[in-house]
Amino acid sequence: MQPLDTMMTAWGLGNHDLVDASTEQLTHKQVQRARAGRVLTLHMMQKVARGLNIAVWYRLKREEREVYFEYLHKHLFNYAKNHDAAWQDPNGELMAVVQQRGAKVISREA
Repeated sequence: MQPLDTMMTAWGLGNHDLVDASTEQLTHKQVQRARAGRVLTLHMMQKVARGLNIAVWYRLKREEREVYFEYLHKHLFNYAKNHDAAWQDPNGELMAVVQQRGAKVISREA
C-alpha cells in the first residue's frame, strides 16, 4: 500500500475526487494504479500529487489554505526518489479539522 492511499483515506477522498479536481485529465484507472502501488513514471506521480493537492484544497476554508502544506510525489509514493519513510505529515491537525467538519467541497474558487 502506498502512502497516497493512506492520505486519501485520511482526507476522506475517493478516486473520483482526484479525477474531478484534476485539470490534467487524470483518469480513474491512473488513480487506482497509483493507490495500488503500481510503479508510475515521475510525470504520472507528479500528476497524481497535483490532483490530490487540488482535491484537498477544495475542502479547505480560505484561512486553512494559508497553512496547508502541499504534498510532493516523494511524500505519496514509497518508491519515489528521496522518499522518507519517517516523514511526518505537517497537515495532521488540518486533516483532523476537515474530518470533524465532514469532508465536503467548500469552494472551487482559488
